[in-house]
Amino acid sequence: MGASVSLTPGRFVPARKTLLYAALVLNGELAAVLFYFAVSSSVPTDPVVLAYPFVWINAAIWAVWRVDLPSASRRQYALAAGVAVAYFLLLGRFGGLYMFHGADLGARISWLSPGWGPAFVYSGTALTVSLLPFKVVGYATLSYLVAATVLDAAKTGVAGLLGLFACVSCTWPVAATVFTGAFGSASALAAAAQSEPYALSTAVFVSSVLLLVWRPTR
Repeated sequence: MGASVSLTPGRFVPARKTLLYAALVLNGELAAVLFYFAVSSSVPTDPVVLAYPFVWINAAIWAVWRVDLPSASRRQYALAAGVAVAYFLLLGRFGGLYMFHGADLGARISWLSPGWGPAFVYSGTALTVSLLPFKVVGYATLSYLVAATVLDAAKTGVAGLLGLFACVSCTWPVAATVFTGAFGSASALAAAAQSEPYALSTAVFVSSVLLLVWRPTR
């Protein structure tokens, strides 16, 4: 599943197949953006804002490609799945995917630029859900990487599982998401897509992916 690479002193040379896949993905993303603005009435104002979602999505694709779930028992898989679901819900809560209040406006699809949208938005009397594609993909990827970490830790027994609570690569995404949660408020979806400073959130996400792929607990 992992992409093959060639390592030489001081150099990181991706395999030709990896470069081909990367080019296909990037060209597909560029084509999607160009098509969106060709058929919509929107006018691009900031290319950097348009690029943020693809940084998340591409980092997520790379991480899932690089990391396989280790072999484990059914019970260990169930444990890892439970932790991953809880982790996703925690990230989603502080990352703006949902919040426990609403304006009772119902459900709709927000046709934002690719990556930002199409976003499913629901506002009930007690719950607001705002599923921006890049955040759903990003948080799902972090949860997958945490599940892989849990399975690795489970092989070492109780001590390894307890060590997860001191795992920098596991706790950093949660702590940083809490800190940057204001930059992804679900109640300001349209405004956030145009003006909110997502640079910090993107840096947090990319560093979180790198930490969870590297897993310094080893």
